[in-house]
Amino acid sequence: MDNGNKPWHHSPLHIFIPNTMYIVTGSTINKKHLFRGNKRLTILQDTLFEVVSAYNWLLQTWAVFSNHYHFIAKSPDDSKSLKHMIQRFHSQSARQLNYLDNTSIRNVWFQYWDTCLTYEKSYYARLNYVNYNPVKHGLVKNADQYPFCSATWFKAQADPGFRKKVESFKYDRVKIIDDF
Repeated sequence: MDNGNKPWHHSPLHIFIPNTMYIVTGSTINKKHLFRGNKRLTILQDTLFEVVSAYNWLLQTWAVFSNHYHFIAKSPDDSKSLKHMIQRFHSQSARQLNYLDNTSIRNVWFQYWDTCLTYEKSYYARLNYVNYNPVKHGLVKNADQYPFCSATWFKAQADPGFRKKVESFKYDRVKIIDDF
């Protein structure tokens, strides 16, 4: 029986729960490496920090790359702000990139995917996944060598017991769009 609540097959189903963790992945259009180089990656990372803070989300972990990003953040009371937060993040970072490249009409971002993390084990595995994503992509041998992710921050700031717990969760079976 069709109850009319089927998700649209061209976009992920969005679940909004206040004060809950979300993992978000975004991709540049056609997976182009538009944020190549330290200057552009710094812009992308700083814009992420600024926008997440402006929308009162609490960033847990992040990794930004030349053609995609991942982050986990805790939603505020109004988790529906995720859509507007991502729109602003994409818009600001695209404008800054296009300014650097002296172009104004280029589309930069393709899409983003979000998942509401409702299981503790899923949350820990994804925290570990995002921290070690630069290793997965072959950019560094140790995640804390990559300056555009949270691995170094996590290593220095997280309680050692919590860090050990997170790092004990395997992330090789985590289902995240990450074919970049």
